Amino acid sequence: MVHWPWRKTRRQTARISVNDKVSVHRYTVVCIRVCMNKSSKTRTTAGEQTERLNLTEVVYDALHKAIQAGTYKPGQRVRENDVSDWLQVSRTPVREALRRLQADGIIEPKEGGLAVTSFDRRAVAELYAVRETLEGAAAALAARNADPTELALLQRMLEAQRNCPDDLSAQARLNKNFHEQLYQAAHNRFLLKALQVLRDSLVLLGPTTLMTTERIAAAIEEHAEVVAAIVARDAPRAEAVTRKHIRAGYEARVQAMADQLESAHATS
Repeated sequence: MVHWPWRKTRRQTARISVNDKVSVHRYTVVCIRVCMNKSSKTRTTAGEQTERLNLTEVVYDALHKAIQAGTYKPGQRVRENDVSDWLQVSRTPVREALRRLQADGIIEPKEGGLAVTSFDRRAVAELYAVRETLEGAAAALAARNADPTELALLQRMLEAQRNCPDDLSAQARLNKNFHEQLYQAAHNRFLLKALQVLRDSLVLLGPTTLMTTERIAAAIEEHAEVVAAIVARDAPRAEAVTRKHIRAGYEARVQAMADQLESAHATS
């Protein structure tokens, strides 16, 4: 039982012995040490949790890019151990990243494990139909709501695309940035959220359709039409030319799928 000398009456307090005071001092030191240890453990636990969350994000991004690049192909198994060895991380962040990818619909259960989600041609057509509607709406809203800074950013992104027509990797990156800036310029949080979900599904289609100089040149001119309509504050035209741009992308995607299928048959 702990001795609490300060709970004595005033008369009893006057008779507190030296031993009592030493006991109180020792107890106070012990309490401080216990509190410091708990605080230290709390900081350590918080640090470990932050590190795990950061690793999960790293694993998620790495798998996301690998699927988009075609390193992991539709239908291919994604094994926890393989990813852990590849990225040199423990299995815990890998497991958490796989859960996120499954929630996003990018991977799915298959034969007792997980595999990259496969899209058939009908699913691709459905995906592009929704994309055409959503991005058309985003362009119309951007024509109404974009501020001068956002208009300038769209124009500069277009100029950047024109300055590197033969750099395929740069074009893929600039194209992605252009579309994301278009979404932001719409200033509609609900549309933005829907478009972000859609972009996650586009990862499953594999590499960009901007794989030839001809398609790159056509896409740049399509972007130019979109920017011109938005800068002119012409919402109906902005929506129309954006929808036309997405349809052209769909046609390029279908052609790429057909070429891939033909190539597979030729080598089999």
